[in-house]
Amino acid sequence: MIVKVDGLVKRYDKLVALDYLDLEVAEGEIFGLLGPNGSGKTTAINCILSLLKYDKGSIEVFGKPMQPNAYDIKKDIGIIMQNVAVFDELTVYENVYYFCSLYVKDRNEIKKLTEEAIDFVSLQDYKKYYPKKLSGGLLRRLNIACGIAHKPKLIILDEPTVAVDPQSRNKILEGIKKLNNEGATIIYTSHYMEEIEQICSNIAIIDKGKVIAKGTKEELKSMISIGEKITIETYTITQEQVQEIKEMPNIFSVRYHDNLLTVKSGKKNNTLVHILQFLSERKIPFGRVITELPTLNDVFLEMTGKELRD
Repeated sequence: MIVKVDGLVKRYDKLVALDYLDLEVAEGEIFGLLGPNGSGKTTAINCILSLLKYDKGSIEVFGKPMQPNAYDIKKDIGIIMQNVAVFDELTVYENVYYFCSLYVKDRNEIKKLTEEAIDFVSLQDYKKYYPKKLSGGLLRRLNIACGIAHKPKLIILDEPTVAVDPQSRNKILEGIKKLNNEGATIIYTSHYMEEIEQICSNIAIIDKGKVIAKGTKEELKSMISIGEKITIETYTITQEQVQEIKEMPNIFSVRYHDNLLTVKSGKKNNTLVHILQFLSERKIPFGRVITELPTLNDVFLEMTGKELRD
C-alpha cells in the first residue's frame, strides 16, 4: 500500500473531525475522495501529510510511519491544494524552478525537470508571464506544474479544477491520467462527480469523519436502491396523476418541473413500461423519453442525504 490510514481520530474540542477513519490507497491507482463540506477530507489529507497532529491512529506512507520530519518520504510526495500557492513576484518558469529546487539539488536536473513540467501543463508560451497575468485555468496549471516538477511517486490533488473553464479542466484531467500512466499514485478530491467517474479507479465516500462506502464506481452504484432515472417530456399531466405515479410499485421519487417528469425507480424491470402504459391509458401525450443508470451523485445523495454541486 502506498498510503495506509488506520483508526485515525482528530478532535477539535468537542467536534470530532475524523472518527476512526480507515483508508488504503494502492500503488498505481487514482483514488477518489468524496465528501460534503465539513466531512473531514481536508483534515484527513493534512494528517496524511503530517501537517496536522491527530489524537489516535496511525498513518503509513510508502510502508513507513509518517512523521513531521520524515523528509525521505515527503520528497516523493507532490501536493496541489485547492488554494493556488505560487509566488506573484516570480515568473511561471521561476516558480516551477523554485519548487523543483526544494527537492532536487543538481541545477542541470532542475532545469530539465522545470522544462518538462511546463511542457506537461502546456505553459510553454507563458514562461515569462507573472501569475497575475494568467487566467484562472492557466494559474491552476501552473500550480500543478509546481507540485509535480520533481516527479513525485504520490500526488495529492485537492479540488484542482475549482473555478476553471471547461477547456482547462479537460487539460488538467488529461494531465492527471498521464501522470498516473507514467507511474504516479494519485489521491484526488473534487466536488465534480463527472471528474471522479472519469478518472478514478477506486472511490471512498466520507461523511462525519468516517468512510461510509468504498469501491469502484460500479460497486458503489450497486450498493444503492435506485435502479434508473426516467425523464419524460409531457405538457398536460396533472398533480393528481403525478401523485398516482408516486404510488406505483418500485417508485422512489417523482418530480414534475418545466414540463419534465422525472422518476427514480428501484432495480426491478419494466418500470418504464408501466409508466408509459399509465400515460397512454390516460391519453397523456408525451415527447422525449430518457432513461439513465444511477450516477455517483445518486450514490452520494442516498448515502449522505446531501448533494454535491455538479
